[in-house]
Amino acid sequence: MIEPNFAGGLIGGSLIGIASLTMLLLLGRITGISGILTGVITWNKEGGLSWRAAFIGGLIIGAFVYQIVFGRPLPIEMQASGPLLILAGLLVGIGTRLGSGCTSGHGVCGIARRSPRSIVSTATFMTVAIATVYVTRHLLS
Repeated sequence: MIEPNFAGGLIGGSLIGIASLTMLLLLGRITGISGILTGVITWNKEGGLSWRAAFIGGLIIGAFVYQIVFGRPLPIEMQASGPLLILAGLLVGIGTRLGSGCTSGHGVCGIARRSPRSIVSTATFMTVAIATVYVTRHLLS
């Protein structure tokens, strides 16, 4: 059996890269999860609702596939309360709208295309993430 701690990052990263490349080659679209999800939520038939729904469905089904392959659920520990997670999700949603994309669209696809906007956006994401972790783990605890 494959040990998920050892190979999980390599396999997961490879699958993200393959999915992003496949999306670009077959549909000519950038694999930005926030944009894909927005198209499903807003019922965007013009932008292709079926492929968007299939993509999001695949993300959800992937957790079940993991459980079948490794015989246990994904090792996820929530270290915050429900209301705090909801607030964090809303803030991330607002940020993806302000930044015209998310870490998958800018960080994976945009940097690979050498997009200056994506490089600046990803640097901003990472800087804010590092500062947030530092403040919450070291200054507020």
